[in-house]
Amino acid sequence: MSTNIPINVLFLCTHNSARSILAEALLNHLGKGRFKAYSAGSSPRDNQMPNPMALSTLEKAGISIEGLSSKSWDVFATPDAPQMDLVITVCDNAAGEVCPYWPGQPATAHWGYADPSEAAGDDAQRLEAFRQTLHLIHRRLDIFINLPLASLDKVALEKSARELDRT
Repeated sequence: MSTNIPINVLFLCTHNSARSILAEALLNHLGKGRFKAYSAGSSPRDNQMPNPMALSTLEKAGISIEGLSSKSWDVFATPDAPQMDLVITVCDNAAGEVCPYWPGQPATAHWGYADPSEAAGDDAQRLEAFRQTLHLIHRRLDIFINLPLASLDKVALEKSARELDRT
């Protein structure tokens, strides 16, 4: 992988409605052009939309929700799709699934997060679960975006991203 900017990162989750959406929006916000984030799901439901609580959480954090949509990971496996440098699964279900062939054979990593859309309680408690998930993703991404440029070649990128699963 060259160190050309931006570094394309694809976040995957099963339905592409909560965790992967949060990660996409947050990396685009924090990455300041150094990274370009995308998200997709292994099996988004028909007419799937991003979870309204995910969108609300992002807006309350001052993060743009423009252009966010739920889509199949197949969109990124086509020859004309943007070539990914790194693919990160953010839910355990997607991590265990057989992924499509990614053009360019990007580095891969898994950062597991509990699904905030499955949180119990009233709306306030559920919104807090989304806020906590955003916070956890933010902690990892803050470290990731501050890695030295030399850490972003393919082998180092994969190693660095995988090590962040332990933080």
